[in-house]
Amino acid sequence: MPEERKTEYPFQRKSRRVRMVKPLRVRPSEPRDDHFEDMPASINASREGIYFATRKTGYYKGMRVFVTFPYTSQHDPMNCEYIAQVVRVEELPNGKFGIALHLSLETNYSANSPTGSLSRA
Repeated sequence: MPEERKTEYPFQRKSRRVRMVKPLRVRPSEPRDDHFEDMPASINASREGIYFATRKTGYYKGMRVFVTFPYTSQHDPMNCEYIAQVVRVEELPNGKFGIALHLSLETNYSANSPTGSLSRA
């Protein structure tokens, strides 16, 4: 009987990741976290997650964040903002960190839906 493989990550990928270099905006969603605004580019993405590299040191596993992906400008009506959770923080070369996010909810501020409506990502 084959051994079951256990993983250290609670969120397993349901869809394939693709290399995608797009700008994103990340900021903490919890008031207890120091406020920052990070503007990295994604390395890869899927329907449920985004992976990016950053020099910011404030990320930790379990942290909830707001993510705008892809991000073009602050007032772009096409921006799509998500509520996400940090599921992995990796040390990378050159003082960078690899951050893996699991997207939970999409907050939609477009003209076609009620202000601040939420939907599952």
